[in-house]
Amino acid sequence: MASYSGRGVHGQVVHVLGARIVSGDVQVGAILDIRALGEELDVSLTVMRESLKVLASKGLIDARQKRGTFVTERSRWNLLDADIIRWRVDGGGGEQLMRDLADVRSIVEPAAAHRAALRRTDADLAVLEDALDAMGRAQADSSAAAAADVAFHRALLAATGNEMLTRMDMLLEPGLRERDRLVHAHAAADDPVPSHRAVLDAIRDGDPARAELAMLDLLAKAAQDLDQISAGSEGSPARPTADR
Repeated sequence: MASYSGRGVHGQVVHVLGARIVSGDVQVGAILDIRALGEELDVSLTVMRESLKVLASKGLIDARQKRGTFVTERSRWNLLDADIIRWRVDGGGGEQLMRDLADVRSIVEPAAAHRAALRRTDADLAVLEDALDAMGRAQADSSAAAAADVAFHRALLAATGNEMLTRMDMLLEPGLRERDRLVHAHAAADDPVPSHRAVLDAIRDGDPARAELAMLDLLAKAAQDLDQISAGSEGSPARPTADR
């Protein structure tokens, strides 16, 4: 679920209003005065209406006759949307989001590693190896490291040979990308290559039990990093763990 790609004034309005809603600066149930917001942001009503359509597509707002445009209940928000994830982190909600993500990963990825060890093809192994090599080369480049990290976990899901598991990347990737954006350059983050290498080696050897245990170890280390980084960022938005 990619982030909104709008540029210029239109994109700026989407991000300003979306961040206000997600952070709670504009609360659930609040009525949006479109004209007043347009004047505040110095944009036309046309730009405002198009921007509101984007926010509505994310579940953040709705419109009703006699009520107007209003902020919806949180249960209606698309919490897997990449922009909403980023706005949550930037608004100080990153720690809980990353803990929720870690919980989901602990359910999905050990089982995926187990199945990948049973079903992987030579082509799957090549993609996993390429992603791991890219991760190793990108240690000084946080953006490249994040991209390689995500590529590895996407390839892991694909190696299960299960189309539905493969598409779990739509659930996991927005959170992984946001976390990696923040922490791959964090001084407290360890080298992620060895823990990924252990998973890949077990998958290559066709050892499902070892692959599952290696993934559990990877996730446990990630949780330790989260605790360490969070403890070192008192008074600032949560700093999640580096993806492993």
